[in-house]
Amino acid sequence: EQWILDRNSELLPVPYFHTVFTVPHELNPLFLANPKSMYAILFKAASETLSKLALDPKFLGAQIGVTMVLHTWGQNLSFHPHVHCIVPGGGLSPSGCSFVRSKKKFFIPVRMLSKMFRGKFLALLKIAFKQDKLSLTGAALPYAEESSFMALMDSLYEKDWVVYCKKPFKTPHHVVKYLSRYTHKIA
Repeated sequence: EQWILDRNSELLPVPYFHTVFTVPHELNPLFLANPKSMYAILFKAASETLSKLALDPKFLGAQIGVTMVLHTWGQNLSFHPHVHCIVPGGGLSPSGCSFVRSKKKFFIPVRMLSKMFRGKFLALLKIAFKQDKLSLTGAALPYAEESSFMALMDSLYEKDWVVYCKKPFKTPHHVVKYLSRYTHKIA
């Protein structure tokens, strides 16, 4: 209950959008063998994608905040790493002196989010591989050789990655209600 009260005090009087970043199932062996590294890449790629595109004046032209919640299972209880993002409908102008409101619909095209997220995620993954920061054991063993790892990367660049954005929550308080179902995981 305290968590809910604390979050309610942080809400802005703007619509909030619900955006979800998912990764292709081909990456599951790497997530299972390297949870800490792979989840860090997932969060970094998603947050940098949202931040960079929101700063672009043709979309919003502002610095945004975001609340992110990790889910590791899909509705059918299969392993399915993805991150839910709650994004306020606006942000601080580049000067930091005013608030820029978004349009009623989400301010960044989903196709643009998907492409940038894919590029950022795979670039970060390649860096981790080149710096030997990945454990390539168990189900990830087939990617231990650089040629097989790069073949995986090439196949992932060719895929369309799933990113979607749901309509704004009814009120900012619905954001907290939604997130409160997961507070035991994020508090």
